[in-house]
Amino acid sequence: MQYRKFGRTGLTVSRLIIGTGTFGKQTDEAESFRMLDRVADAGVNIIDTADIYPGGADLTEVGRAEEFTGRWLKGKRGNFIVGTKAGFPMGPLQWDRGTSRKHLMDAIDASLKRLDTDYVDLYQVHTDDTETPLEETAEALDAIVRSGKARYIGVSNFLAYRLARAIGRQDTLRLARYASAQPRYNLLFREIERDLLPLAQEENLAVIPFNPLAGGLLTGKYRQSQSPDKGRFSAEVGSFGAMYKARYWHEREFDTITRLGAIAEEIGEPLPKLAVAWILANPAVTSVILGASRTEQLADTLAAADYGLDPEVKAKLDELTVDYRRGDAGR
Repeated sequence: MQYRKFGRTGLTVSRLIIGTGTFGKQTDEAESFRMLDRVADAGVNIIDTADIYPGGADLTEVGRAEEFTGRWLKGKRGNFIVGTKAGFPMGPLQWDRGTSRKHLMDAIDASLKRLDTDYVDLYQVHTDDTETPLEETAEALDAIVRSGKARYIGVSNFLAYRLARAIGRQDTLRLARYASAQPRYNLLFREIERDLLPLAQEENLAVIPFNPLAGGLLTGKYRQSQSPDKGRFSAEVGSFGAMYKARYWHEREFDTITRLGAIAEEIGEPLPKLAVAWILANPAVTSVILGASRTEQLADTLAAADYGLDPEVKAKLDELTVDYRRGDAGR
C-alpha cells in the first residue's frame, strides 16, 4: 500500500479508502466485518461512511453503516482515520436534512453515537445545500472542529464554483477550512477534470473520488439487455438503482466498456484494476474510495494501489474516454 499527505494537512492516508455505502443493505454485518478486515490487512487506514448509508436505504435503515463501522472499530479506533458525512434526509422533519447549523450540530452528535467514538477525523458536507448560506454552514463546521468532534472538514458532490465560494468565505471569516473534496470520478465520468481538479490542485485540497467503477459497470459483468436483480443497478436498492441507471445505463457507455475490456485483455489485467489505477495516476487525486458488496470483489481494486500504470496504456484509456470529459456535449 502506498500513502500520501492529505492535501495541505499533516495527515498521511492510504491511497485506497474503504467505502461503506453497501453496509446494512447489500452487505450484512458479518460480511462488512470481513471486508474491513481484508482492507486493513492490505494497509488501508481510512474508512469512509455517511449518516445516510447504506445507499438506497429508507428512513428506517439509515445509519446502519455507521453502526457496523463503530462496532468493527471497537478496540482499534486509534488505528484508523474515520470520515463521515451529513446533509441528506435523516428524518421526516424539514430540518432533518441540509447543512444548516441546527442539522449539522444534531447530525454530528448522532453520527458519533452510532460510530461509538468521541470524534471523527473527517466530517464532510455530503451535498451542497443551496438553501443554506455558505457562511452558516462554514460557521457550524468551524464550531464542530473547535469542539473536538471533528479534526478536519470536507465536501462531497460540490460544483467547483460553489467550493471556491465556500473556501473564500472560510478564509475571509478565518474559519476552519475545507481540507478535501469527494467527487464522483471514473472513466465514464470525467467532467471534474475541467474545473474541480484544477481548483483542488491550486488550493492544495485532498481529492478522494468515489464511484471508481461506475457502480460496478466498469467490472464488465453487466449486459445492457439484462436487468440485474442485485447490485447498484437493481431494484434491490430502490431509487438508488434508478439513479445509477440514469447515470450510466446507456448504449454509449456499454460500447465504451467493451472497448476498455479489449485493452484490459490485451495487457492481461482485470478492467477494475485498470479503472482504479487510471484514477490514481492523476496527480490531483489523493486516494480512491473503493466500494463492494462482497469481500472477493475487492481483490482487483486493492491490487491497483501498487500497480504502475504504463503511460502508453493510460494514454489509450484517456483517448478512448475523452468524450466523458466533456459532459453532455460528448453525447
